[in-house]
Amino acid sequence: MSRHRLLLSSRPGLAIPIRKGYRMYESEYCSPLVESAWLEEHLQKNNLRIFDTTSFLIPVPGAPYRIKSGIEDFQKGHIPGAGFLDLNGELSNRASPFPFMMPSAEQFGAVVSEKGISDDSWVVLYSSGNMMWSTRVWWMFLSFGFDRVAVLDGGWDKWHRESRSVSSRPCAYHSGTFTATPRPDLIANRQEVERAMGESGVCTLCTLSPEVYHGTSERHSGRPGHIPGSLNDYYRNLVDPDTGTFLKPADLRERFATLGVFERDRVITYCGGGIASTLTALALRLAGHQDVAVYDGSLREWAADPKLPLEL
Repeated sequence: MSRHRLLLSSRPGLAIPIRKGYRMYESEYCSPLVESAWLEEHLQKNNLRIFDTTSFLIPVPGAPYRIKSGIEDFQKGHIPGAGFLDLNGELSNRASPFPFMMPSAEQFGAVVSEKGISDDSWVVLYSSGNMMWSTRVWWMFLSFGFDRVAVLDGGWDKWHRESRSVSSRPCAYHSGTFTATPRPDLIANRQEVERAMGESGVCTLCTLSPEVYHGTSERHSGRPGHIPGSLNDYYRNLVDPDTGTFLKPADLRERFATLGVFERDRVITYCGGGIASTLTALALRLAGHQDVAVYDGSLREWAADPKLPLEL
């Protein structure tokens, strides 16, 4: 696998720091993570845009789940100055039969422009309960050519636990001008995943629990099992259970190396619906693997076609 040199962007006044050991990406890529202390210190920066991206999956008898926006909780209290991005209601392809699928560049650009994001903005994303919501939107920004974006490590839960400042005031960002330029290599479709089953240089990585992976869980995405040949690493194991923050890069790298991920040139992560797999994609970047894609349709799409194989 080729190794890309990772550098810190030197834009004056708003260089986004990361924990010791975290590296930066080439060119103007900012860190994928920011710390709560840094964010609170920089809340007043003019070109900083902060967004809550929380959604909730509500179990429903006889159905996978019901999607609920986190807007009500956001209105009760949020990081000062922050706005809200509704992943399912605003940033997903509403014409798709599957939830949370990637929108068009035109839709994404129009929404985030209206929310106050421009090409020269710095964007910090956070979510409550699970960082996968913020990592999903982070991956979407990258997929549309925007690198000046980071995830708040530990999310709202850590921010609130540390008794940091909270506001219930409406967001006051003025509309911006955002240019969406798709990077197709960051989003895998079904056809690429099918080809990957026979390619030694590509690793498909299921990020769901071992029970879902082996088909022993009662919950699945239409049919039990995993895409043939896939490796498995539960995304929740990439986060420190005590702090709610990502494991250190060295620990992530050791974990992925033991799994055999670094023996492959390209990694395609997937889950049930393309959300949790983005948390693993971020962890892979922290660990140093730079050729990573997310299977957007994931098992929701794959399992819906009875002709596509699944292993137990």
